[in-house]
Formats: sequence, C-alpha cells, structure tokens
Amino acid sequence: MSFIKAFAVAAALLASGAANAAITVYTDQASFLAAVSAPGVDGYDGFNIFGTTNSPITRSAGSYGYTASAGNGFFGAGTVGDPWLSTTTATDPIVLNAFTGGVRGVGGLFFGSDIGGSFQAGDVVLNATDASGTVTRTILNATTSSFLGFVTDGAFTSISIASVQPGPGSFLWPTIENLTLAGAAVAPGVPEPASWALMIGGFGLVGAAMRRKALAAA
Repeated sequence: MSFIKAFAVAAALLASGAANAAITVYTDQASFLAAVSAPGVDGYDGFNIFGTTNSPITRSAGSYGYTASAGNGFFGAGTVGDPWLSTTTATDPIVLNAFTGGVRGVGGLFFGSDIGGSFQAGDVVLNATDASGTVTRTILNATTSSFLGFVTDGAFTSISIASVQPGPGSFLWPTIENLTLAGAAVAPGVPEPASWALMIGGFGLVGAAMRRKALAAA
C-alpha cells in the first residue's frame, strides 16, 4: 500500500470515529465549561412562580434555543428574584429537546422541590440521549448546588430530569436552575477540517516528490 493511500485510509478511519456520537458526563461545572464553547444560561427570569404554565414551552439560553415539556405543565418554583423550572405533577419528568444553534453541551443545577416550590432534599435522575444511546446519572441527596453536565460530539436528542419519590404520602418535584447550553470546543491537538485538508495535501506532495526521486535514481 502506498504512503498516500495509507494516510488516506488512516484519515478516513479518524473521520469515521468522529462521526460516532458519544456523551461525556461532568459533575464539576468548571470542567464542563472548559470542555465547551460560548455557553449561554437560562435563569428562567420572568417565569411564573405563582401558578401553572402550559407545556411545552420554548426557551433560549444565550444564542441557543430549546423546548421543555412536562406532562401536566410547569409550576414555577424558587422566588421572584431566583425562579426555577419545576413541574405541576411530581411524577412528571422535565424533558428538554429540539435544541437549536449547535448545542453540544447541556448542564445545570438539578434538584428537587416541595409542593410550595421550595427546595427539598432528595434524589433526581437524568437521562441524556444522542445518536450513540442514552446515558443515565442519579444525583443522590441533590442540593441547589448539585451540578451535572453532558457533552456530546454529535447532537442531543433529549435530556430529561425526574425525581425519585420519597415514599407513600411524600412527593418530590424535579427542578432545574440556571440551565446552561453551549457549543462544541476544538480539542487541543486535534486539527480542524481545514487543517486536515492542508495536511493531506502536504503529505501528497511529499509522497509524489519521493516517487519522482526514486524514479530518477532508477
């Protein structure tokens, strides 16, 4: 196999590997932000905390957009100065999908709240789905500072958050604060597509020169 052909095969294998989506999970917000670019935050400013809001709703976080859905609608939690997104029915999950703007990272503060919309300790379960499948993570005894982030090298299909009900007669509502959407970051040391084209062209010239030299020697 010639040098040029071998390099082309290697490049094709690398491109094929990049096409297979995969999800990376972050429990540290600083690490998550270092792995993405141009983050935008939806702090749910102006969200109604005194009543229900019909589902679905369309929201934005910086330059990105998304849709949030809940079976029986949403109920504002938190305070007027610091609103949270929660559900009307405790057993309904919050589902985020229809992302726009090239979203490759989704993170935020995920926890539970009580019937009055105040924080309540408990467990919440998140599912992140892309073309590679679904990744599930449970936050045990989640607090208002419990961060979880997902980064995909493909495109997200959906992100869901559900609360684990404490037991008979007790309820916990899934809640989101400061949802962060972000774009992809170029990994250090990995050439961008334009760089790959230049590299392949350069190697082709080197291979051609070597062949000419070999013919001249013959």
